[in-house]
Amino acid sequence: MHGDTPPLPIEQRELRAADIDAVRDQLGREPSTPFLVVTRCAGGHPLVIRNAPLDAEGHPFPTTYWLSCPLAVKAVARVESEGWIATLNERMQDDEAFDASVEAAHQAYATDRATDLPAAAGWAKSWGGVAGTRTGVKCLHAHYAYHLAGGADPIGAWVAERVEPVHPDAPTQRVAAIDQGTNSIRLLVVDGAGTELARDMVITRLGQGVDRTGRLDPDALARTVDVLAVYCRRARALGADRIRVAATSAVRDAENRDVFEAAVLRHAGTALEVITGEQEAALSFLGATHGLEPADGPFLVQDIGGGSTEFVTGAAPSLAEHAISTQMGSVRLTERHIAHDPPTTDELAELFEAANQILTQVERDVPLAPTRTFVAVAGTATTVQAINLGLDRYDPDLIHRSWLRVSDAERVLDELAVMTDAQRAAIPVMVPGRGDVIIAGAVILVATMRRFGLARAMVSESDILDGLALEMLDG
Repeated sequence: MHGDTPPLPIEQRELRAADIDAVRDQLGREPSTPFLVVTRCAGGHPLVIRNAPLDAEGHPFPTTYWLSCPLAVKAVARVESEGWIATLNERMQDDEAFDASVEAAHQAYATDRATDLPAAAGWAKSWGGVAGTRTGVKCLHAHYAYHLAGGADPIGAWVAERVEPVHPDAPTQRVAAIDQGTNSIRLLVVDGAGTELARDMVITRLGQGVDRTGRLDPDALARTVDVLAVYCRRARALGADRIRVAATSAVRDAENRDVFEAAVLRHAGTALEVITGEQEAALSFLGATHGLEPADGPFLVQDIGGGSTEFVTGAAPSLAEHAISTQMGSVRLTERHIAHDPPTTDELAELFEAANQILTQVERDVPLAPTRTFVAVAGTATTVQAINLGLDRYDPDLIHRSWLRVSDAERVLDELAVMTDAQRAAIPVMVPGRGDVIIAGAVILVATMRRFGLARAMVSESDILDGLALEMLDG
């Protein structure tokens, strides 16, 4: 799923401090293993968590997906108390197709777990599949949790039919947005009240080599479609009645994008939206400025992607007025200008020169003055800010709409530029697959702030993905 880049340990990945407290309260004890929040209930509290494969003492912890919401736990317990585990195991003995589908879920579960710990790859060995069993049905809670996380689990889907809605008063309108970028694929599921039910991101590098070949690489395409399938299943399990998939620079530029379009139609049930650079900019502006105070305008939003960077301005929140999409992204500039690890002084100079050439075009085509608030969105800015804040774990609540001074951005860039890719990848807040392109992204950010005299940036977790969802809710 992650290509050649091993994922960070779960204990170093994204987790809000508020979620640690919430899960502690839900369990009534301290969690025995590091975890991530995968899905949420309508109130925003954790519903399913993903556990690390080893507990705090280093012992195997085979239940990867854990149902944490107390109401959901009680609902499934009622089903279990009716003796359905024995009945389902009997069905597996009599129904070959059903048996095969459950066994496939066990194997997929174990393969999923092994992305966190390759030593656990042997699904038929002692680690087992769902809830740690190698065959049959052991725990309905674990199957339901896997279903909600996006697993193709027939037992989990069967449980869902008997326990949902867990929160009957929750908003029934639910939508899902998937943003397919050059470097990453991201998911957001929200309900009609705007509550986040799931937010996820995996770097699959779909745009790898597109700048050079003009085509989507088969391996990059395969690993991206694998994640897309999981995201679509997760969205439907959470009740999304529409899944909107939008693609940006890499797919826009690829001759063979029809292959990805077919995969989107197959999994999402909707046609892929290959959005223009100007649409991308407007959506980023909507997501980045929604809810800000009008008095803080005019706004300039910058969205640094893997293949392109968008600049968009507007006097009021949510309403873009001028926009430009440039062929300047962290992956594209890395592939064009960096050949050494760490990059040489000359290569850094080339990066700045390339960025400044593009910024000359931006300055000519987009009226940037006056700008009262500069908002930087997407992974480059949020990662630079996480490093600047010295976080030992990525906490979006600490990053969202915090201020990054240009001097701090320059300092972080200087620190990253002398590290090797392996050293950058080991930074706790560095998402797998970003370490080798973060320097080019940081150069774009710093060059922009210098060029336009921007003393600081508001770093936003909300961006094009949120814009896609907001449009669906408003429509």
